[in-house]
Amino acid sequence: MVANRKNARKLQEWATAYLFVLPDVAGLFVFVFLPILYAFYVSLHRWNAFSPRAFVGFDNYAALVSDAQWWHSLERTFLFSAVYVPLLFALSLASAVMIHALKKRTANLVRTMFLMPFAITSVTSAIIGIFLMDPRNGLINQLFKHAGLPTQQFLGSPSQALYCIVAVLLWINLGYNMVIFLAAIKEIPRDYYEAANLDGASGWQMFRYITFPLLRGTSTFILIVTLIGSFQVMDQIMVMTKGGPVNSTQVSAYYIYKVAFEQMNMGYSSALAFALFSIIFALSLIQLKLLSRE
Repeated sequence: MVANRKNARKLQEWATAYLFVLPDVAGLFVFVFLPILYAFYVSLHRWNAFSPRAFVGFDNYAALVSDAQWWHSLERTFLFSAVYVPLLFALSLASAVMIHALKKRTANLVRTMFLMPFAITSVTSAIIGIFLMDPRNGLINQLFKHAGLPTQQFLGSPSQALYCIVAVLLWINLGYNMVIFLAAIKEIPRDYYEAANLDGASGWQMFRYITFPLLRGTSTFILIVTLIGSFQVMDQIMVMTKGGPVNSTQVSAYYIYKVAFEQMNMGYSSALAFALFSIIFALSLIQLKLLSRE
């Protein structure tokens, strides 16, 4: 009788737990997994979103292999990620460590200042970026003129435009990642630092041997999420440069958008999107494997 009651209670606990998880699982299935499966299904067809779909098998994937624009856009995406992800990680971690060392009232003020840009929409941030970095009338160039410094092309330069977009995205997302790091740092027991201080450890040694190793889980989460976000960036590029100048900011996500909604080639764009998803998924798994090692 007692065993039956325990089993019934355990079954009720499991049922309650699954009931709470069910809405999130259903949301993931409806808004993530089903669109992925549907995108793969569409990628096997020739379709312009209006006429009936025509099954072509893997022809779209064969066309992808010889599409030079796709490979160039993928190169720009990797370049963007290689610059953006390490910079965002390092700056957000450094900001969190700095704010953690401040007094409470000052820390709250600085933290709020860092986090405020995250509330700005992507389109608004892009418009602010244009206002600052427009090659003719941008505020930064106006300041350069008054200071007697040479003006820069910024968004009008094929060699500078991508890094301008990196700067805008860093400004927006720095505060969010900083808050995550700051919350993780506050969870580290003070006893570790007090013991290290008694042993004569410097601030750098405390960071290297205590803070950074104990942020492994948080660091893994931020790096993976940031990498995924860097491969999906499109809003700021659409508003600030439209992929230019000379396609220098045409990353993979924006190229997929152009193929889908400007060329109306839904089948091929779905193949490109599924290929990009596969790349992101593979990179995330590799990153998780490398960062999770003891």
